[in-house]
Amino acid sequence: MPGSDRLRVATMNIWCRHGDWDARRGVLAEGFRALAPDLVTLQETIDDDQVPGLLGDGYEIVHLGGRSPDRAGASIASRWPIEDLAEIGLAVTPRVEPDSWIGRLALAEIATPVGRVLLANHKPNWQLPYEHERELQAVAAARAIEERLGGRDLHVVLTGDFDATPDAASIRFWRGRQSLGGLSVCYRDTWEHAHGGEPGHTFTPENPLVAGGEMPLERGRRIDYVMVRCGAHGPSLDITRCERIFDRPPFGSDHYGVVADLSPL
Repeated sequence: MPGSDRLRVATMNIWCRHGDWDARRGVLAEGFRALAPDLVTLQETIDDDQVPGLLGDGYEIVHLGGRSPDRAGASIASRWPIEDLAEIGLAVTPRVEPDSWIGRLALAEIATPVGRVLLANHKPNWQLPYEHERELQAVAAARAIEERLGGRDLHVVLTGDFDATPDAASIRFWRGRQSLGGLSVCYRDTWEHAHGGEPGHTFTPENPLVAGGEMPLERGRRIDYVMVRCGAHGPSLDITRCERIFDRPPFGSDHYGVVADLSPL
C-alpha cells in the first residue's frame, strides 16, 4: 500500500471483454480491490473505462499504443505518478506486425517507497511457432532496458504475458540460464523464487475459459511472469511472496495472473 516499504506488483491478461464479460468484470473488480496492488500491468485491455472500473480509485493509468482495430492492447497502472514512459517496438522479423501492441515493450519510471523503479511490460509474439521471434524480442527488450538505465541504480521489475514457458530459450535468457545474441542478463523469476519447481501454470485447461476457447488441445503452461533484475549478487529487491491470482472459480479471464510482494533488502 502507498507509504509502506512493501511493493505489490501484479500482472494479468484480462482477455478484453470476451466471454461473459458482465460476470468476469465483477470477479476481476472484486479481486483487484481486495488485492490492492501498487503497480499493475494488464494485457488485452480496452482503452476506455474498463481498467479504471476494475482497479478503482487511486491509480494513474496509461493505455499503451499499438491498439488493434477493436481497441485491444496493454495498460499500466500505478499508485504513484508514471514518469518518462517509453514504448519500443519489437518488430524483429517480417512475421511481426510493426505497429501492433503485440511485439512491444513499455518502460515507465516510477518513484516508490522502495526506491525508483523501472517497470517494464513485455509483450512478445504469442504464436506457438514464433520462439525465434520471442528470442530476438527478449534480446532487444533487454538491450532497451540497459540503455534506459544508462548505468543508473534503479530497481527493474519486468512483467507481462511472455507466451513462453520457463524452459523456452527466451525465458532461460531472462532468467540468466543462457545467453542470446551475444548478450546475457539475469532476472529473478518471482514464482520460481517462491515456489521452486512447482508448475504454476497461468494458461491451463483447468480453467474452462481456456478449455472452451481457441486452443482446445492446450495442456497447460506458465507464461505470465513478474521478474526482478539482478546485479552481481542477486535481485535488487527481496521477493517475499508470489502467488497466482484469479486461479479459482469463478474465473476472471482465460489467464491466471501473478502477484509478487517486493521489499528493500
